[in-house]
Amino acid sequence: MTAHGASREALASARERLDALTDNTSVDARQLATELAAVTALLHREVSLRRVLTDPAQSGEAKAELAGRLLSGQVSGETADLVAGLVRSRWSAPRDLVDSLEELANIAELTAAQKAGELDDVEDELFRFGRIVSSNTELRAALTDRVATATAKGELLRSLLGGRAKATTERLVERLVTQPRGRSLEQGLESLSKLAAERRDRMVAVVTSAVPLSDTQKQRLGAALAKLYGRQMHLNLDVDPTVLGGINVQVGEELINGSIADRIEDASRRMAG
Repeated sequence: MTAHGASREALASARERLDALTDNTSVDARQLATELAAVTALLHREVSLRRVLTDPAQSGEAKAELAGRLLSGQVSGETADLVAGLVRSRWSAPRDLVDSLEELANIAELTAAQKAGELDDVEDELFRFGRIVSSNTELRAALTDRVATATAKGELLRSLLGGRAKATTERLVERLVTQPRGRSLEQGLESLSKLAAERRDRMVAVVTSAVPLSDTQKQRLGAALAKLYGRQMHLNLDVDPTVLGGINVQVGEELINGSIADRIEDASRRMAG
């Protein structure tokens, strides 16, 4: 999510509290994720409640007490404490509270995957699913159809991923598809990929090459990018025969062009100029 001012500070504090909780081996990060996702859905539906819980005219303690009464017996004490901390904070906009809850749910889900040694697989599966969606217009239309029910889209997704992807990947993508909250599917998948990379304190590079890279090439490229950016780099690999040769690398908004096709285009522009 893109937060501003007070909302950014509130989210940063909440992420610290979540990290402290999930560092405790007795805390079930996956249960936290499920419960935080449920609270996210509740506040997304209940606009008036969302406004009350972010009303700057109300004291933080009063809002925390209200949230506690609503969630009593519905979620674990850890989840209730996280939500109480969130509503005590000040928010730039009511929607930011819901966005932050969702981000915390996703972080908790990814933390559980990391503890299970599955985070690398989840990162790769999120990327591959994004590529499948972007190349299949009919599938994308079905998963983003505003007329279709969440149940129908969930069933379609399970038919695609069930038994073929980690359960974490399936849960993350299903929540994204069934509760888009105004985002495009591509934006949601990109956000999830970034969060997954953050769990290992590394950046993501999308690498497109004409042919699959060898293990040696991947290692050299990863090392070069890590040196360039000063952080470990996770490579999401894609093959596109139209590149002709070489590779294209995208890190965030920055595109590193190193392909034959780009050099031909540059030469053509110079000749035309």
